[in-house]
Amino acid sequence: MLRHTVLAIALVTSTAALAAEPIEGTWLRPSTGTLVTFAPCANGYCGTVQNGEFQGQQIGALAGSGASYSGSITDLAEDKTYKGRANIEGNAMKLEGCVLAVLCRGETWQRQ
Repeated sequence: MLRHTVLAIALVTSTAALAAEPIEGTWLRPSTGTLVTFAPCANGYCGTVQNGEFQGQQIGALAGSGASYSGSITDLAEDKTYKGRANIEGNAMKLEGCVLAVLCRGETWQRQ
């Protein structure tokens, strides 16, 4: 009986890990050393700052699945929100914020 319980727990745990979207988890913004955790929220996946001056604040919400997400990104230092998009490849996420859909600035973040 114990063996079946352990196997059931292992199966549920591994299934939950496989079901997680690639954006979920903690990411490092290399230019500032900021850690941001993306987790499910009402608008898709919300990013919450984990350290530094803006700790606990949200930087926006992105919706999507697989390798491509879009939504809004807030520059907390400037208190401005932009259309944002993220593309994930392995442990790297290219995150961009755009004005008028043509003036974009971004950076590649690393999964932690």
